[in-house]
Amino acid sequence: MTDFTSSFWGYFIAAIAILGIVFCAYVLLTQMKVKLKKGEKAQVTGHVWDGDLEEYNNPLPGWWVGMFVLTIVFAVGYLALYPGLVVFGNAKGWTQEGQHQEEVAKADAKYQALYDKYLAMPVTAVAQDKEANEMGKRLFQTYCVQCHGSDARGAKGFPNLTDHDWLYGGSPEKIQQTIATGRKGQMPAFGAAFGEEKVRDVANYVLKISGNPAFNEVRASRGAETFKQVCVACHGAEGKGSQTIGAPNLTDKTWLYGGSEATIVETVTNGRINQMPAWKEFLGDGKVHLLSAYVYGLSQDKK
Repeated sequence: MTDFTSSFWGYFIAAIAILGIVFCAYVLLTQMKVKLKKGEKAQVTGHVWDGDLEEYNNPLPGWWVGMFVLTIVFAVGYLALYPGLVVFGNAKGWTQEGQHQEEVAKADAKYQALYDKYLAMPVTAVAQDKEANEMGKRLFQTYCVQCHGSDARGAKGFPNLTDHDWLYGGSPEKIQQTIATGRKGQMPAFGAAFGEEKVRDVANYVLKISGNPAFNEVRASRGAETFKQVCVACHGAEGKGSQTIGAPNLTDKTWLYGGSEATIVETVTNGRINQMPAWKEFLGDGKVHLLSAYVYGLSQDKK
């Protein structure tokens, strides 16, 4: 398999590689024709540099020719054994994916006993184990910091894992499910359906129920009606959300994208789509279990 979308580029690379070797061999053969008979002296070719540097027609040194030949032989052997010719495959059947899987298999065999030890323990117990916590931390720093940050406090669009505000639940089982199978949250866009004024009304109502004093009472009163007609389906009558479907609580001060009027207007108008990738297939049950325990412990430390 190749990463190229067209087979042309595979043939192009193969042609360049083969022609390069053929050209090197041609240059070597043509330059090896110069021979000096016994007792014969090399003659100047007529090429002169800087007034007194002349070029002689000496034959190529034997050691240099030998190294050049070895280079060509190595190149041919490499292209035959490894996929340097891309579309023609290779004698060893080597692929970078295959090598990666082989190395992963060796690592798993080496550490599987340790993973099995922790798999037999509940997440809450693993979270209290110092060695397991260090292993989970290293896994987090490798796979999770890109989104959640090195301190696990997240960023805009990526949740803080050190508090007690959870979109889908913070129990060990829910955290493990989230890491293993991933999550996909979606807030529909209501800009076209509501219109600009109604969107601002709803945004002010959300500001009000979240305890933000920067809201307009008139708009909030109008927005309450719209909220009760449309938004309660996900966020509930009191706006406290639902962990079952990942609808956020709108009555606290924890915001995934921001809690200003402008940001809420943007969210209601355009909607939001956010996805947490599934890690079970890539990491395996043992590493997911350790990660779950580490993440669970992050919020427990804050109690």
